[in-house]
Amino acid sequence: MTLSVETPAVPELEDAVDPNEYEDAEIVGDTDYRRDDLEALLRDGAWEDAFVEWRESTDVTEAEWEVVLDLDLLSHFDFFWDDFADRVGYHAPGIPEDWKEREIHPDVDSWKTVSSINAGLTELGQTVCDVLKDEYITWESEYEAPEDLPDF
Repeated sequence: MTLSVETPAVPELEDAVDPNEYEDAEIVGDTDYRRDDLEALLRDGAWEDAFVEWRESTDVTEAEWEVVLDLDLLSHFDFFWDDFADRVGYHAPGIPEDWKEREIHPDVDSWKTVSSINAGLTELGQTVCDVLKDEYITWESEYEAPEDLPDF
């Protein structure tokens, strides 16, 4: 399935949140999250490349995409460098579990819609990370493993 929509603006990455505060991320050790570098790479084409790749295979419908835009969910994406794991980490925004009580959008009326949007945004986040790491990042991890690790 192909989603026929324009590529949205690159999300602005801010240092306001420590990635360890996210339920779905754990960063070991002190690290420079390199958000400025990642945002520059996103602006240099990584966001466009990843979005084009993602929209070619996503199951998100155009109606669901409109909900994403209406709720400005993309502005809540976060991408950060995890030096220990030598990877780009991310936090994907989503529709909260209490969506029924909060009546957050008139077109959010089923768990199917919520699930589709949340899964789609997670897949977009992972695609962005993969494109950044595979095609844009040229730096090496600065983490050095201790020399006293056992041989297996």
